[in-house]
Amino acid sequence: MAASTAAGKQRIPKVAKVKNKAPAEVQITAEQLLREAKERELELLPPPPQQKITDEEELNDYKLRKRKTFEDNIRKNRTVISNWIKYAQWEESLKEIQRARSIYERALDVDYRNITLWLKYAEMEMKNRQVNHARNIWDRAITTLPRVNQFWYKYTYMEEMLGNIAGARQVFERWMEWQPEEQAWHSYINFELRYKEVDRARTIYERFVLVHPDVKNWIKYARFEEKHGYFAHARKVYERAVEFFGDEHMDEHLYVAFAKFEENQKEFERVRVIYKYALDRISKQEAQELFKNYTIFEKKFGDRRGIEDIIVSKRRFQYEEEVKANPHNYDAWFDYLRLVESDAEAETVREVYERAIANVPPIQEKRHWKRYIYLWVNYALYEELEAKDPERTRQVYQASLELIPHKKFTFAKMWLLYAQFEIRQKNLPFARRALGTSIGKCPKNKLFKGYIELELQLREFDRCRKLYEKFLEFGPENCTSWIKFAELETILGDIERARAIYELAISQPRLDMPEYGSVLHSLNCLQGKKEAWLNADRSMKRLTKPCETVRKRKRDLCYWNLGEALKMNLEQYQIRRESTNSCRRRSRREERSRLMTGLMQAGKSTMITSSQKMLPTNPTSNSWPWPNSGRNSNRKRRLVSKTQIKTSLRVNPDPLVRVNRCFIIFINL
Repeated sequence: MAASTAAGKQRIPKVAKVKNKAPAEVQITAEQLLREAKERELELLPPPPQQKITDEEELNDYKLRKRKTFEDNIRKNRTVISNWIKYAQWEESLKEIQRARSIYERALDVDYRNITLWLKYAEMEMKNRQVNHARNIWDRAITTLPRVNQFWYKYTYMEEMLGNIAGARQVFERWMEWQPEEQAWHSYINFELRYKEVDRARTIYERFVLVHPDVKNWIKYARFEEKHGYFAHARKVYERAVEFFGDEHMDEHLYVAFAKFEENQKEFERVRVIYKYALDRISKQEAQELFKNYTIFEKKFGDRRGIEDIIVSKRRFQYEEEVKANPHNYDAWFDYLRLVESDAEAETVREVYERAIANVPPIQEKRHWKRYIYLWVNYALYEELEAKDPERTRQVYQASLELIPHKKFTFAKMWLLYAQFEIRQKNLPFARRALGTSIGKCPKNKLFKGYIELELQLREFDRCRKLYEKFLEFGPENCTSWIKFAELETILGDIERARAIYELAISQPRLDMPEYGSVLHSLNCLQGKKEAWLNADRSMKRLTKPCETVRKRKRDLCYWNLGEALKMNLEQYQIRRESTNSCRRRSRREERSRLMTGLMQAGKSTMITSSQKMLPTNPTSNSWPWPNSGRNSNRKRRLVSKTQIKTSLRVNPDPLVRVNRCFIIFINL
């Protein structure tokens, strides 16, 4: 207890504190310290003294000490293989081969995967001409580590140097069973070629291209055959390579090598076929070298046609890339088809057309189908005009018509083209059936007009009448159809029927004013000049319903008929103008009074007859009332007096201009 207390009371000595903490004037760096140590060589030990062994006892003593040192190092760290190798090499230097073998065997028991250990062991045996021991070691090495190519190379080289060709070949065969890398196969082939064994080398190549099926290996095989003069075998190798890789794994280098081989054999047609075959199946990005060599070949051995074929091939590849990037790019398809049609067989053209029409627009809207439908049109025209195949043309038309969604929209041009095709083939019932089907499924103005025109050309007027009736049921607001129907009846001499058609057209409530005027104009032309003056009154009698629209139409119709009457009397005004020119020397007063009289006679007879419903209550009035529109209807109606007419006559010296001006003022539009 006292001892422990005494120990606890002992104090730890204090460390001396540095009073001056300022940096020293001269600073020393680590680099400077190392440099000084190197200069002074403080750590350099002096070499051991050389020993001279004079007798056997001293030698044995030296061996004992040295072996003890090696054994101690091995015992300290068995996994350091360098210690084992140094030990074995020291024993070898003393010609203690048996002891060196023992050391190597002990080392292999520690780490048999060490490649250096096997190599040193075998080299020791070969150096000391222990061939069987070396073979034994190499056999053990390649059995234990068969993927280490260095063992195989050393083993085969040793057998070849010893002249044991059969043994070396046997080693190579054992090696090839493990399907090693390409260089190993080339070593085996070169080994056989060194001893002129071409057939054996060919057999090795056959196995080699199957184990390593790369393009470069097939090319090497073919060049091997070519080098030894077996040109037929070389050609077969190239053909087998093309068949082996197929269309999915094509490589331009194979075709370039094949073409150059045929070029060396002066087979220029074969070269051209090879290039074209490859260009048809390899994409443009992967065929740059192929294009380059093909162009060089054509410049050397080809003609103008061959060079043009190269340009066509390049364009074809360009179009192929465009349609692959966007199958719905119909403009690219059109350009591609135009190119193919210019320089290709019928089957190739059909194949491209089938690929093009397979890209149906995904949306059923007509604006998306407008470009697409022309693919079918061009396809049908190609089959009819170029391929001369009517049956296939008919199938194309029918397939296109089945594809179009007629419930949403249709294309009248397809129906009409199909009907015209059937007529050219003298199948009139098929044409009528197609047009009848089109009118039943999706009636359109263009379809009716095309069908009617066809029947008119065939002089089937009864069919035309029926078609016109269907046409008018479909679109009664179409004034052109009414007029054409009436004109047809007029041509056929049935005036009463034509007039009845016009009357029926006028009574249509869906007919607007411009179309209404066109129908009336046609009716006036039919009836002649004598009845044209009475059309205004007849039209007014038809439109008597008390509604604002009818009243407006009534007024506009009256104006229109008055204009028609004036147009039909222009000839009379022209006659008066000629008479006026012949009487220029007469006095101005007589001329003015004559024109006034003629105007009043013509104007009153026309206007009063056309406007009987609009006359004022007082028939003796010398002015003409006209209805005003809209907001001025409640005001006092404006009157056109004779004074205004006289004023207009004074201003214009030309008689015809004065008549027109007077008429404009007179009707007060």
